[in-house]
Amino acid sequence: MTTVREPPALGTGGGLSVWPASAAERSRGNLSVGGVPLAGLADRFGTPLYVLDEGEVRERCRTYRHAFPEADVVYAAKAFLCRAMAHWVDEEGLGLEVCSAGELELAVTTGFPPERIVLHGNAKSPHDLRTALRLGVGRIVIDSASEIARLAAEVGRDGHQRVLVRIVPGISAGGHDKIRTGTDGQKFGLSVADGHAQHAIARILGLPQLELTGLHCHLGSQITLVRPYLTAVRRMVGLLARVRDQHGVTLPELDLGGGHGIAYRPQDKALDLTRLARRVRAELAESCAAARLPVPRLIIEPGRAIVGPAGVALYRVLAVKRTGERTFVAVDGGMSDNPRPALYGARYAPRLIGRAGAAGQRPVTVVGRHCEAGDVLAADVALPGDVRPGDLIAVPVAGAYHLSMASGYNLVGRPPVVAVAGGRARLLVRRESPADIRDRDVGL
Repeated sequence: MTTVREPPALGTGGGLSVWPASAAERSRGNLSVGGVPLAGLADRFGTPLYVLDEGEVRERCRTYRHAFPEADVVYAAKAFLCRAMAHWVDEEGLGLEVCSAGELELAVTTGFPPERIVLHGNAKSPHDLRTALRLGVGRIVIDSASEIARLAAEVGRDGHQRVLVRIVPGISAGGHDKIRTGTDGQKFGLSVADGHAQHAIARILGLPQLELTGLHCHLGSQITLVRPYLTAVRRMVGLLARVRDQHGVTLPELDLGGGHGIAYRPQDKALDLTRLARRVRAELAESCAAARLPVPRLIIEPGRAIVGPAGVALYRVLAVKRTGERTFVAVDGGMSDNPRPALYGARYAPRLIGRAGAAGQRPVTVVGRHCEAGDVLAADVALPGDVRPGDLIAVPVAGAYHLSMASGYNLVGRPPVVAVAGGRARLLVRRESPADIRDRDVGL
């Protein structure tokens, strides 16, 4: 199952099941997204290039609002953020979750309502907190005991700020050890097991300038099972009940974070959003009834599940090298524009576009241009046996954690982002140029 819907399977090589729903193959190799041929975009804007399907983004926002009609759906901007993305999310009625003053400033100066913004972060800087207070964010998620005093001091005696407390519920979930954040022994949140969470809650309740509106947890990323979320509901409701019993306070909000898994390849599993919404609502109602609590306002924070499947990365083949039994297809991008394979062992399903391959499919490894043996974009994938320099390779499900994690390695410059919709393309983020790189270097 896919996270929101199953796009039509078209074409060859496993179909287009993980591509945007607008993807179409009018003839062999002639692939379009949003009514715009991808090969034409590569010629017009150059490669590497990120292509973002605006219609797919908006449809996924609407699907979340439909699945959770009584909840606050808050888009996790760390997956991908630009001015256009903030505008789309705002128009579709979602809130925004940011992790820095930079993300916050960009969103607010775009016109995003600050009261619908949540500020996260395990180590917020003084600048982050001051910016959040100056711009009037709706909620700040407290992640450590030391942050309580710092935030209270910044707010001042006569100020007021709504806050959530990030709880570590002791649940292991996620697609990789490096993206599992709901267990003890990592840098996020305050643990219930050692009492730090309860102590932080008591401290916040004693500070009149901080209004504790609820509890927050985030289990990890790329979670494809519903069960961990149900366990989280039960444990978080249990803590809400203890807060009521110990302090006489009924907190009105419960934030379950995000981490909803998506399929990167046709054979991958994804979280069933409809089932998740139904089961979470039922579990929340049952747990609250058992604890004699009113049902809190639910908050969820999808990021990757909204923007990931809407993106496509385009590359130009620079070299094809056959070494023994292995064939390496080197492209003009790599770990500087997509570090996920090197960080998490992420797997993709690249596809030849712009022409029809004349040879049968053969296993190849698509590698980047950087001076690292780990610069591998897709290992042991099937491409036509006649793939050659100058060809175009398209990688689907490239909307999340590509540009947002892109680096300046080898000073190649970060790629541009182009939006497609209704047969038209427009530039959202321009390519980082050699002049941009030179201008930042003021050492002479």
